[in-house]
Amino acid sequence: MSVFGKLFGGGGKGGKAPTPQEAIQKLRETEEMLAKKQDFLEKKIDHELLTAKKNGTKNKRAALQALKRKKRYEQQLGQIDGTLSTIEFQREALENANTNTEVLKNMGYAAKAMKAAHENMDIDKVDDLMADITEQQEVAQEISDVISRPIGFGEEFDEDELMAELEELEQEELDQNLLEIQGTEDVPLPSVPSTSLPARPDKKVEEDEDDMADLEAWAAN
Repeated sequence: MSVFGKLFGGGGKGGKAPTPQEAIQKLRETEEMLAKKQDFLEKKIDHELLTAKKNGTKNKRAALQALKRKKRYEQQLGQIDGTLSTIEFQREALENANTNTEVLKNMGYAAKAMKAAHENMDIDKVDDLMADITEQQEVAQEISDVISRPIGFGEEFDEDELMAELEELEQEELDQNLLEIQGTEDVPLPSVPSTSLPARPDKKVEEDEDDMADLEAWAAN
Protein backbone atom coordinates (compact mmCIF):
# COMPACT_ATOMS: atom_id res chain seq x y z
CA MET A 1 0.00 0.00 0.00
CA SER A 2 1.33 3.46 -0.90
CA VAL A 3 1.98 6.23 1.58
CA PHE A 4 -1.03 8.22 0.37
CA GLY A 5 -3.12 5.07 0.45
CA LYS A 6 -2.22 4.60 4.10
CA LEU A 7 -2.79 8.28 4.78
CA PHE A 8 -6.26 8.38 3.21
CA GLY A 9 -7.27 4.87 4.17
CA GLY A 10 -7.37 3.41 0.63
CA GLY A 11 -7.79 -0.32 0.35
CA GLY A 12 -5.83 -1.06 -2.85
CA LYS A 13 -6.63 -1.34 -6.53
CA GLY A 14 -10.21 -2.34 -5.91
CA GLY A 15 -10.69 0.19 -3.12
CA LYS A 16 -12.98 3.15 -3.52
CA ALA A 17 -11.11 6.43 -4.04
CA PRO A 18 -11.78 9.08 -1.40
CA THR A 19 -13.80 12.10 -2.36
CA PRO A 20 -12.04 15.47 -2.59
CA GLN A 21 -13.80 16.59 0.60
CA GLU A 22 -12.55 13.53 2.49
CA ALA A 23 -8.99 14.01 1.23
CA ILE A 24 -9.03 17.71 2.14
CA GLN A 25 -10.25 16.87 5.64
CA LYS A 26 -7.50 14.27 6.08
CA LEU A 27 -4.86 16.74 4.95
CA ARG A 28 -6.14 19.33 7.42
CA GLU A 29 -5.96 16.80 10.25
CA THR A 30 -2.40 15.97 9.22
CA GLU A 31 -1.50 19.65 9.20
CA GLU A 32 -2.89 20.07 12.72
CA MET A 33 -0.91 17.03 13.91
CA LEU A 34 2.34 18.32 12.38
CA ALA A 35 1.74 21.79 13.84
CA LYS A 36 1.48 20.26 17.31
CA LYS A 37 4.69 18.32 16.58
CA GLN A 38 6.36 21.60 15.67
CA ASP A 39 5.35 23.19 18.98
CA PHE A 40 6.69 20.17 20.85
CA LEU A 41 10.05 20.24 19.01
CA GLU A 42 10.46 23.98 19.53
CA LYS A 43 9.96 23.52 23.26
CA LYS A 44 12.49 20.65 23.25
CA ILE A 45 15.00 22.80 21.36
CA ASP A 46 14.61 25.61 23.90
CA HIS A 47 15.05 23.11 26.76
CA GLU A 48 18.22 21.54 25.30
CA LEU A 49 19.68 24.99 24.63
CA LEU A 50 19.04 25.97 28.23
CA THR A 51 20.66 22.70 29.42
CA ALA A 52 23.74 23.34 27.26
CA LYS A 53 24.10 26.84 28.72
CA LYS A 54 23.83 25.60 32.29
CA ASN A 55 26.46 22.86 31.79
CA GLY A 56 28.73 24.82 29.50
CA THR A 57 31.40 25.36 32.17
CA LYS A 58 30.44 22.69 34.70
CA ASN A 59 29.81 19.61 32.59
CA LYS A 60 30.93 19.88 28.99
CA ARG A 61 29.88 16.32 28.18
CA ALA A 62 26.29 17.01 29.23
CA ALA A 63 26.38 20.32 27.34
CA LEU A 64 27.57 18.58 24.16
CA GLN A 65 24.86 15.91 24.41
CA ALA A 66 22.26 18.64 24.86
CA LEU A 67 23.52 20.42 21.75
CA LYS A 68 23.42 17.16 19.74
CA ARG A 69 19.83 16.57 20.76
CA LYS A 70 19.07 20.19 19.87
CA LYS A 71 20.51 19.62 16.37
CA ARG A 72 18.38 16.50 15.86
CA TYR A 73 15.27 18.33 16.94
CA GLU A 74 16.11 21.17 14.59
CA GLN A 75 16.51 18.68 11.71
CA GLN A 76 13.12 17.16 12.52
CA LEU A 77 11.62 20.60 12.72
CA GLY A 78 13.00 21.44 9.27
CA GLN A 79 11.60 18.21 7.85
CA ILE A 80 8.19 19.00 9.31
CA ASP A 81 8.31 22.47 7.75
CA GLY A 82 8.96 20.91 4.34
CA THR A 83 6.21 18.33 4.86
CA LEU A 84 3.74 21.02 5.87
CA SER A 85 4.54 23.03 2.75
CA THR A 86 3.94 19.95 0.58
CA ILE A 87 0.69 19.08 2.35
CA GLU A 88 -0.52 22.70 2.16
CA PHE A 89 0.21 22.78 -1.59
CA GLN A 90 -1.62 19.47 -2.10
CA ARG A 91 -4.59 20.62 -0.02
CA GLU A 92 -4.90 23.87 -1.98
CA ALA A 93 -4.72 21.92 -5.26
CA LEU A 94 -7.48 19.60 -4.04
CA GLU A 95 -9.61 22.55 -2.93
CA ASN A 96 -9.20 24.19 -6.34
CA ALA A 97 -10.02 20.92 -8.08
CA ASN A 98 -13.07 20.46 -5.87
CA THR A 99 -14.19 24.02 -6.60
CA ASN A 100 -13.75 23.49 -10.33
CA THR A 101 -15.68 20.23 -10.11
CA GLU A 102 -18.58 21.94 -8.34
CA VAL A 103 -18.53 24.81 -10.81
CA LEU A 104 -18.59 22.44 -13.79
CA LYS A 105 -21.32 20.38 -12.17
CA ASN A 106 -23.49 23.46 -11.59
CA MET A 107 -22.80 24.69 -15.12
CA GLY A 108 -23.91 21.28 -16.40
CA TYR A 109 -27.12 21.54 -14.40
CA ALA A 110 -27.71 25.02 -15.75
CA ALA A 111 -27.09 23.85 -19.32
CA LYS A 112 -29.57 21.01 -18.89
CA ALA A 113 -32.15 23.36 -17.38
CA MET A 114 -31.70 25.81 -20.25
CA LYS A 115 -32.02 23.01 -22.77
CA ALA A 116 -35.20 21.80 -21.11
CA ALA A 117 -36.58 25.34 -21.04
CA HIS A 118 -35.90 25.78 -24.77
CA GLU A 119 -37.04 22.30 -25.70
CA ASN A 120 -40.64 23.35 -26.41
CA MET A 121 -39.65 26.67 -27.97
CA ASP A 122 -39.50 27.27 -31.70
CA ILE A 123 -37.82 30.35 -33.12
CA ASP A 124 -40.59 30.77 -35.70
CA LYS A 125 -43.19 30.62 -32.97
CA VAL A 126 -41.25 33.17 -30.95
CA ASP A 127 -41.12 35.51 -33.98
CA ASP A 128 -44.86 35.09 -34.52
CA LEU A 129 -45.53 35.76 -30.86
CA MET A 130 -43.43 38.94 -30.88
CA ALA A 131 -45.21 40.08 -34.06
CA ASP A 132 -48.58 39.53 -32.39
CA ILE A 133 -47.44 41.47 -29.32
CA THR A 134 -46.24 44.37 -31.49
CA GLU A 135 -49.52 44.39 -33.43
CA GLN A 136 -51.59 44.40 -30.25
CA GLN A 137 -49.51 47.24 -28.84
CA GLU A 138 -50.17 49.27 -31.99
CA VAL A 139 -53.91 48.54 -31.73
CA ALA A 140 -53.90 49.58 -28.08
CA GLN A 141 -52.11 52.82 -29.00
CA GLU A 142 -54.66 53.58 -31.71
CA ILE A 143 -57.50 52.94 -29.27
CA SER A 144 -55.90 55.27 -26.72
CA ASP A 145 -55.52 57.98 -29.37
CA VAL A 146 -59.18 57.67 -30.38
CA ILE A 147 -60.38 57.75 -26.78
CA SER A 148 -58.29 60.80 -25.91
CA ARG A 149 -59.42 62.73 -29.03
CA PRO A 150 -61.82 65.65 -28.19
CA ILE A 151 -65.42 64.93 -29.20
CA GLY A 152 -67.82 67.71 -30.35
CA PHE A 153 -70.90 65.53 -30.12
CA GLY A 154 -71.77 66.08 -33.81
CA GLU A 155 -71.02 69.83 -33.81
CA GLU A 156 -68.33 70.49 -36.37
CA PHE A 157 -67.45 74.10 -37.26
CA ASP A 158 -65.39 75.59 -40.02
CA GLU A 159 -62.40 77.32 -38.50
CA ASP A 160 -62.19 79.79 -41.41
CA GLU A 161 -65.80 80.89 -40.96
CA LEU A 162 -65.26 81.39 -37.24
CA MET A 163 -62.17 83.51 -37.87
CA ALA A 164 -64.05 85.62 -40.46
CA GLU A 165 -66.89 86.23 -38.00
CA LEU A 166 -64.42 87.19 -35.30
CA GLU A 167 -62.78 89.73 -37.64
CA GLU A 168 -66.18 91.24 -38.43
CA LEU A 169 -66.91 91.70 -34.74
CA GLU A 170 -63.53 93.35 -34.21
CA GLN A 171 -64.15 95.68 -37.17
CA GLU A 172 -67.58 96.68 -35.80
CA GLU A 173 -65.99 97.51 -32.45
CA LEU A 174 -63.36 99.68 -34.16
CA ASP A 175 -66.03 101.49 -36.19
CA GLN A 176 -68.04 102.18 -33.04
CA ASN A 177 -64.98 103.62 -31.31
CA LEU A 178 -64.34 105.94 -34.30
CA LEU A 179 -67.94 107.17 -34.24
CA GLU A 180 -67.69 107.99 -30.56
CA ILE A 181 -64.51 110.00 -31.18
CA GLN A 182 -66.10 111.97 -34.06
CA GLY A 183 -69.22 112.74 -31.94
CA THR A 184 -67.11 114.53 -29.37
CA GLU A 185 -65.66 116.83 -32.05
CA ASP A 186 -69.23 118.26 -32.93
CA VAL A 187 -69.95 119.54 -29.39
CA PRO A 188 -70.07 123.49 -29.48
CA LEU A 189 -67.49 125.35 -27.45
CA PRO A 190 -68.55 128.30 -25.15
CA SER A 191 -68.67 131.75 -26.96
CA VAL A 192 -66.31 134.59 -26.21
CA PRO A 193 -67.98 137.41 -24.11
CA SER A 194 -68.86 140.56 -26.20
CA THR A 195 -68.47 143.17 -23.42
CA SER A 196 -65.07 144.28 -22.41
CA LEU A 197 -63.92 143.90 -18.88
CA PRO A 198 -63.53 147.08 -16.78
CA ALA A 199 -60.11 148.52 -17.01
CA ARG A 200 -57.96 148.50 -13.97
CA PRO A 201 -57.39 152.06 -12.66
CA ASP A 202 -53.99 153.50 -13.07
CA LYS A 203 -52.13 153.80 -9.81
CA LYS A 204 -50.54 157.13 -10.80
CA VAL A 205 -53.94 158.75 -11.47
CA GLU A 206 -55.27 157.68 -8.09
CA GLU A 207 -52.29 159.24 -6.33
CA ASP A 208 -52.81 162.60 -8.18
CA GLU A 209 -56.47 162.68 -7.25
CA ASP A 210 -55.60 162.12 -3.61
CA ASP A 211 -53.09 165.00 -3.70
CA MET A 212 -55.66 167.43 -5.22
CA ALA A 213 -58.20 166.56 -2.55
CA ASP A 214 -55.67 167.31 0.19
CA LEU A 215 -54.79 170.66 -1.43
CA GLU A 216 -58.44 171.74 -1.67
CA ALA A 217 -59.04 170.92 1.92
CA TRP A 218 -56.05 173.03 3.10
CA ALA A 219 -57.16 176.00 0.99
CA ALA A 220 -60.64 175.92 2.50
CA ASN A 221 -59.24 176.24 5.95
